[in-house]
Amino acid sequence: MAFNRAKFSRSSSSSSSGSLLSKLPLWILRFLQFVFAITVIGLYAQDLRAASKAGKYTDSKWGYATAVGVIGAVSSLLLAWPRLSMWGWGWDLVVFILFTALFGLFGKMFINENAEGINGIKRMKNAVWIDLINMLLWFITAVYGMVMFFFFRGSKSLHTGRATV
Repeated sequence: MAFNRAKFSRSSSSSSSGSLLSKLPLWILRFLQFVFAITVIGLYAQDLRAASKAGKYTDSKWGYATAVGVIGAVSSLLLAWPRLSMWGWGWDLVVFILFTALFGLFGKMFINENAEGINGIKRMKNAVWIDLINMLLWFITAVYGMVMFFFFRGSKSLHTGRATV
């Protein structure tokens, strides 16, 4: 049985932005991405601030983690608009790769570490799992955006409605 792409394309009478209900799952995912990205910033920036206050060396790994958190937070806000989300799946993949590297970097350092009551190590072990959640959320939105892009782009043009896009 062949896959019929026409079944999935929008009709010319429907609005290009879709209904509010159809955008709700995307907005929930973007909200979660924002919340967890802010969490990453908070978890890793603590150590950067403490090192800066003490006049000590700030490790670039923690700088990378904070930067990825900022990129994730800003991207989740920008990509919350459905039009950007359909075309932004490539950026979703980039942020997914950044969080994958972050999870791998800190996972290798802290997953097998024995915390033994040390709060900093406990916090970093928790941060690793937050990184994993972020990675999965960005993967889900990348796949969603890819599906939306490849299956729903066969609609009519926005201005005249004559051309197939």
